[in-house]
Amino acid sequence: MKSNRVILEQLQSRFSDATFTEQTTKDEIFTLWIPLDQVQKILRYLKYEIQSPFTFLYDLTAVDERTRNRSTNHVPHADFTLVYHLFSYTGNCFIRIKVGLFGEYPSAPSITSLWANANWYEREVFDLFGIKFEGHPHLARILMPRTWEGHPLRKEHPARATEMGPFRLWDEKEDREQEALLFRPEEWGLERQSEDSDFMFMNIGPQHPGTHGVLRIILQLDGEDIVDAVPEIGFHHRGAEKMGERQSWHTYIPYTDRVDYLGGVMNNLAYLLAVEKLAGIEVPERVKVIRVMMCEFFRIASHLVWYGTFAQDLGQLSPVFYMFSDREKVFQVVEAVCGGRMHPNWFRIGGLSQDLPKGWETLVQNFLDYFPKRLKEYDAMVLKNSLFKARTKGIGIFTLEEAIEWGVTGANLRACGSDWDFRKKRPYSGYEFFDFDIPTGQNGDCYDRALVRVEEMRQSLRIIEQCLKHMPEGSYKADHPLTTPPLKKHTMQDIETLITHFLNVSWGPVIPAGEAMSCIEATKGANSYYLISDGNTSPYRARIRTPSFPHMQMLPYITRGYTVADLLSILGAMDYVLADIDR
Repeated sequence: MKSNRVILEQLQSRFSDATFTEQTTKDEIFTLWIPLDQVQKILRYLKYEIQSPFTFLYDLTAVDERTRNRSTNHVPHADFTLVYHLFSYTGNCFIRIKVGLFGEYPSAPSITSLWANANWYEREVFDLFGIKFEGHPHLARILMPRTWEGHPLRKEHPARATEMGPFRLWDEKEDREQEALLFRPEEWGLERQSEDSDFMFMNIGPQHPGTHGVLRIILQLDGEDIVDAVPEIGFHHRGAEKMGERQSWHTYIPYTDRVDYLGGVMNNLAYLLAVEKLAGIEVPERVKVIRVMMCEFFRIASHLVWYGTFAQDLGQLSPVFYMFSDREKVFQVVEAVCGGRMHPNWFRIGGLSQDLPKGWETLVQNFLDYFPKRLKEYDAMVLKNSLFKARTKGIGIFTLEEAIEWGVTGANLRACGSDWDFRKKRPYSGYEFFDFDIPTGQNGDCYDRALVRVEEMRQSLRIIEQCLKHMPEGSYKADHPLTTPPLKKHTMQDIETLITHFLNVSWGPVIPAGEAMSCIEATKGANSYYLISDGNTSPYRARIRTPSFPHMQMLPYITRGYTVADLLSILGAMDYVLADIDR
C-alpha cells in the first residue's frame, strides 16, 4: 500500500542507521521489525513526529518463538518477540512494530515514559513471559499471584493441572501466601503521612458489591478525599490465552464467550474475524447480517445490565429490577435463535451453527415494538433524577487527549466528544451498509458516559430493524473447505472427502500459517484477537486485547481528589467486566 511505503520511507530517512524488515501478514496491517536498541526513539518518532502520528498504544504483548515451526515463519529469528500495536486516529490505520529478543530471560527498554497505558501492558508481559523492562516504575506481577513460580505463557510452562504435581498447602506456604497479601504503601511509592495528617489506607473489595466482581482497590485517603488508588486485578484470571494455544481453532469458540461474559456472541465475532482472515474465508451476506443483528441484541443486553447496576450503585434500587426484566426479553430472542442465553457460542468459522428459526421475524418485531417505550421510562426514572445527576455530573472527568493516552475506547471515549466507532470508521461484517448515528458527549464525565450508552441502545434498535427488513437470502455457512463443522455434502463422494471431513470434525481445520488481528466495537470498547498460526490445528499464539484492561488502569488517575462515594460513580460509569480485564 502507498501509505505503508510512505511510512517506511519516513522511518528510513529519519533512522538511516537502523535496519527495518517488513513482514507480510494476512490482515494487511503494516508490520515492521525494528532493532532493540532504537525502540524508544522509533516509537517516540511514530507518536510525535511522523505525519498522521500513531498517538494510541493499542496493545503491547509478546510471543515465545522458541518452539515455532520455522519453515512457516519467514521472519527474523528470535527467541521472543515483543509486539506493539499502534493506531493513528488521523490516518485511520494500525501499524505493528516487532522487536526480536534473545536469551532465556531477555530485557527491553520500557516505554512507560511515552505512553501512560504501557505500564500495565509491560507488567503483563513480565508476568506471563518473564521479559523485563528496564526503567519501568514498578515491574511486578499483575495477573498471577505474587508467589507464583514461572511465567505461564512461556511454552515450557504447564497448561493443565494434570501436568503439575498435586497441590499441597503446608504451613510455610500458607504463611508466605498471607504475607504476600499485605499491602505495603512504600512499594507503590505512597507516603503514610503528609505534613499535617496521617493517611488512611482502605480496602475496597475484593468482596464488595460496588466492584461488581472480585476486584481489590486500595485507597490512600486524607479524610474522605482520595489521594491515590492501587487496583489489584487477576482474581478472575483463567489463562484464556494459554487455553487458546491448547484448543483447536474450532473448540476455542466457547472459551471466548467467557471473556466479556455480558457480550455473548460479540466475543465469538472478534475471534472468528481473525480466524477467517487467516483462512481466507469470505462469509455469505446473510451470515454478515445475522451476525450484526445478534451482536446488537447483546449490546442492548449488556447495556441494560450496566444501566440497572449503575443506578443501584448510586442508591436507586428500582431500575435494576425493571431493566433485568427487559434483559430477559432480549434473552428470549437470543435463546430462540441460538439455543443458549448468556453463552450461546453460536457463531462458527465461516458462518453460523444453524440458520434462523421459523418465526424469528415475529420475535424481533415484538421486541422492537416494546423496547423504545421502556427506554423513555428509564430516561425519566434515572437520567432525569436529580440525585443521579448530582452524583454523576462533573465527576470522573477526563479529556479526549487523556483518554487516548490511557487507551480508552468505546462509549468512554465518545463521552469526551470523539465520534470514533469501529463500526463506522473501520467497518466489519457489513456494518458499512447500515444507517445509524454515533452518540457523543462533551464533558467526559460520568453523566455523559451514561447518556452515550443509553443512546447507543436506541441506535442498536435501528440496526436490528434494518436487519429485520433487509435480511438477505442465502446460506448460513461459507462454501469453503475450512468452514467448521465442514459441510455434509463433502462427506460421501469418495474416501478422500470422507477422511477430510472426519479430520476436520475430530482435529479441527488446519489454518494456513500467518498472523492476523481483528478489531470490533464491543460492548465495552475496542476488542480484538491477534492470532498466529504456524500451520497447525490450534493457534501458536492467541492474544486477546480487551477494553476493560486499560480502562481499569486509568482508575487511579481519574479518582484523585474525589471522595470515596464518588469512586462508586466512577466505577459504575466505567462499565467494565472483571473477566474482560483478567482473561
